[in-house]
Amino acid sequence: MFNRFFGSKPAPASDVAPRPTPAAPDPTGDTATVRRIVAKLEAMPPEQARLIASAAYTLARAANADLEISDEETAAIERELQAHGSLDEATAVLVTEMAKLQARTLGGPEDFSVTREFKQLATEQQKLDVIRACFAIGAANGSISAEETAIVNEIAGELDIDDATLNSIRAEFHEQLSAVQLIRKISGDN
Repeated sequence: MFNRFFGSKPAPASDVAPRPTPAAPDPTGDTATVRRIVAKLEAMPPEQARLIASAAYTLARAANADLEISDEETAAIERELQAHGSLDEATAVLVTEMAKLQARTLGGPEDFSVTREFKQLATEQQKLDVIRACFAIGAANGSISAEETAIVNEIAGELDIDDATLNSIRAEFHEQLSAVQLIRKISGDN
């Protein structure tokens, strides 16, 4: 979904190997790894780093709409950030964790500020890709909650995405919307 600024599309979720459980941490190795990742981020052109950071935060904001970011949602954010190859797996993991921490602890006014920054840096297609990715991340655990839908609507408004375009993207995820799933369950249409 981020192929416009991160490159080609990632493999479908079914083709992606599950995230391995990390081994026991080695404090010395972890520190060296983090320093390498930080150096890679610092070596990026500032505008590209700001674009990646603001996109990652926006994705984490959508994932945190229901005040929980699942492992599936985390993996989906990481995949989106790796899609182009400009971020390797370790860097995508670190950026994702940083974005999740910020989304969980700051929120509120920071949400609008970061989305506004992304809006200024992104192309129209990148904005649409982020909205589509927000829905995909919400759907990563099988169901997009009402809270997640509301936050994606809010993000779309902040990015000046019109209702018709938003509704078109939302329609791609119709079967994953929790309200649709509930109606199907109640009516016996499974």
